[in-house]
Amino acid sequence: MDISPPESKADRDGPAGPLEGVRVLDLSAYIAGPYACSLLADQGADVIKVEPPDGDNLRQYPSTLPSESRAFLGVNRSKRGIVLDLKRTEDHAALLKLVRDADVLVHNFRPGVPKRLGIDHDSLNLVNPRLIYCAITGYGETGPMKDKAGYDQVLQTMTGMCTLQGKRDGAPEIIYGSVVDYYAAALLAAGVSSALYERERSGLGQFVGVSLLRAALTMQSARMIWAEGESLDIGRDMRSGGVTGIHPARAGYIYISANTPRFWKALCEKTGLTALADDPRYDTVRKRAQHFSEIVPKLHEALAAHTALEWEAIFGDEVPCAAARQIEDMFDHPQVQAQGIIDTFEHPVVGRYRGVAQSIRFGRTPGPAPFAAPVLGQNTESVIAAIESGPGMAFGPRRHAKR
Repeated sequence: MDISPPESKADRDGPAGPLEGVRVLDLSAYIAGPYACSLLADQGADVIKVEPPDGDNLRQYPSTLPSESRAFLGVNRSKRGIVLDLKRTEDHAALLKLVRDADVLVHNFRPGVPKRLGIDHDSLNLVNPRLIYCAITGYGETGPMKDKAGYDQVLQTMTGMCTLQGKRDGAPEIIYGSVVDYYAAALLAAGVSSALYERERSGLGQFVGVSLLRAALTMQSARMIWAEGESLDIGRDMRSGGVTGIHPARAGYIYISANTPRFWKALCEKTGLTALADDPRYDTVRKRAQHFSEIVPKLHEALAAHTALEWEAIFGDEVPCAAARQIEDMFDHPQVQAQGIIDTFEHPVVGRYRGVAQSIRFGRTPGPAPFAAPVLGQNTESVIAAIESGPGMAFGPRRHAKR
């Protein structure tokens, strides 16, 4: 089996995606920027990942894989990879040639760095006025914190997410899984699509900025409401008084959602707590929140009759719930399999591995087959040779995009 990535978008197997013909340069590192570009690649864009000689720092993160970082593989699928040292004149010139034929450029440098490297928005706009220029920063392009390094869990802690995640009257707790990074990636991918759509009318590219600060606060839009005249220090906890949440069972834990009258009644009936369903003290979400200390002990006593997996089967479709599982259980979960979320990849160093393949389903333009993240500099030689062959050759023919 040939496990080399395609030389260009035109070489990828499978049907066209909605972003067929869109050319993306990914100069970003870590998670947010790279995963945004993978989301674009999922939709058919041709993505070239441009790394410095030492590579994306995510390659060095701890991993039980002996040769590559699991995290790097997970957020860099379906890209070709090249190495350029932008401090070298010839490599900087090569990047400008790629920019000339690109539709999108993504980076996550701090605000002052692009100008020092000669790749700031104003400079690249002169090279390609149609370029969608995307910057992911920690705190934004302006303000007193603009030059600070921003990381997912730093922003979680700063913006109140960790305080609300922690137990009542307990220490703040980090939400593991880089949720701010991944949400920032989704925001950037959405922003790119909107900018490309607008470009079809104006013919011009534009700057698109996403920050981890903006992403962390946007994720909390339901809490970030402060009405005129009310105290700032008010209750913003949306955990429904402890009824909706994770509870212990005879074995394992189960998450239960019972905010609507229908689901609250079903929960009470299934657990044998029918008296609670008819009690007027508990007939609204707000009332149950006020009396959670009376309800939760009774609920826990009832849940001790079965394991979490048994309760999942008992509740069925009548009570929204899920037994707490390990992520490893998801590879062969029947619903995940039915949705085709996981695919098998071939990597020149790691070999065969399974991972997320596509995040969005399109009916008419499902997109080409995904392929594994590149090893460092895997496509440098072929891409540089294509640049020298003439305009557009590094990306291959543009089959569907309008010019």
